[in-house]
Amino acid sequence: MAMDSGRGMMMMAFMAVLVVLISSLNATSGHVQEAAAAASSAAAKEGEEADRILSLPGQPRVPFRQFSGYVAVHEAAGRALFYWLTEAYSDPTSKPLVVWLNGGPGCSSVAYGASEEIGPFRINKTASGLYLNKFSWNTAANLLFLETPAGVGFSYSNRSSDLLDTGDRCTAEDSLEFLVRWMERFPRYKGREVYLTGESYAGHYVPQLARQIMAHNLKPKHSIINLRGIMVGNAVTDNYYDNMGTVTYWWSHAMISDRTYEQLMSTCDFRRQKESNECESVYSYAMDQEFGNIDQYNIYAPPCNSSEGSAASRRQSIRLPHRPRHGKILRQISGYDPCTEKYAETYYNRPDVQRALHANTTKIPYKWTACSEVLNRNWNDTEVSILPIYREMIAGGLRVWVFSGDVDSVVPVTATRYSLAQLKLATKIPWYPWYVKKQVGGWTEVYEGLTFATVRGAGHEVPLFKPRAALQLFKSFLRGKPLPKS
Repeated sequence: MAMDSGRGMMMMAFMAVLVVLISSLNATSGHVQEAAAAASSAAAKEGEEADRILSLPGQPRVPFRQFSGYVAVHEAAGRALFYWLTEAYSDPTSKPLVVWLNGGPGCSSVAYGASEEIGPFRINKTASGLYLNKFSWNTAANLLFLETPAGVGFSYSNRSSDLLDTGDRCTAEDSLEFLVRWMERFPRYKGREVYLTGESYAGHYVPQLARQIMAHNLKPKHSIINLRGIMVGNAVTDNYYDNMGTVTYWWSHAMISDRTYEQLMSTCDFRRQKESNECESVYSYAMDQEFGNIDQYNIYAPPCNSSEGSAASRRQSIRLPHRPRHGKILRQISGYDPCTEKYAETYYNRPDVQRALHANTTKIPYKWTACSEVLNRNWNDTEVSILPIYREMIAGGLRVWVFSGDVDSVVPVTATRYSLAQLKLATKIPWYPWYVKKQVGGWTEVYEGLTFATVRGAGHEVPLFKPRAALQLFKSFLRGKPLPKS
């Protein structure tokens, strides 16, 4: 019995030592995990702080933080995308992350979205400094401007062939890779509500990126991007209906003759990517002989009388994939100040501005431009229709809003209405006028799964021409509420 008792006491002592050891190991493991998490957080913080913008040259003082820089998306090719984050004016941690993309394809979200549409700053006429945009969308959300794909703005690739063979698929894949890696650098945005917005050819970029995110979120062990919705304006959507709707708009707004309209409708096959020479000659006749010296992006605004080499004239030469190629330079873009691209190109090529933005760190062998003609002319991959992705987004429960400035003749309201009609969605709230400051801001209809709105008197870049109405539209979109009836 004494022997058994001794063995029992030894066993109890051994178990006690074992418990102490296990507790010690657990504590050590916990400390290691905590230390690893802290180190990861510190590394992210360090990466984030390296991108912090202290102040831009000529910038007024602001209460919000800004960050900008590069995120590598393909190491082997040396591809990196440039971003600019302007956080919300107040309580940024409680507000969603809104990604803005401009189209072209080949045009910069820094030049357009950030500098003349929804961003907090405008560039003055001498490009010596900035002034505040009181209708900036960062009064309601954190704004992330992304220059995509590589070759747009400050974004670059060390593999020059990337600029000579690019398109929709590569843009969507790189943009997803950017978001995943960007959130590693900014972990406080993980789990945050995310919305994708943009205009024009971003009518491709935004839904295609949404589709990439939805597929990404289904894969095991992937960090979830909390995508909640998309909103696009004057969006390239479907080649056939966009083309037909554009020609119809020209005729209904007296830009072309009955004869030219009938020739376009009978001669052109709107489903083709490359039109016949006969069709192209009718397009050229309409633009050269019948349009007159107007701004196609806002048919009632004065054009910028700038030199042929300006950003404005280059942008008008940019080819939209749903339209035939034209060798001739078209008319210049305009806005309240029709020469804003010139100011952007002067400002963003200043070495002190690039240093403040942490941009052009690899000394790109060309100037920063608002739009890349090289990239646009070598756009070799474009989806014929984005409507199937709309069906996927609606089925996936995303909030989907589409808006149209109604004096744009490039991607006009008729084109968008023809395209969306193909979805055959049931109407929830019938067509009605919506208001901003007791004035009709436009008209809207709410369908099952999608909201469509027009913006009265706005051109292709809706926030440029109607900033107050655009901000109202944006706030209603974020709330998921119909536009106000009074």
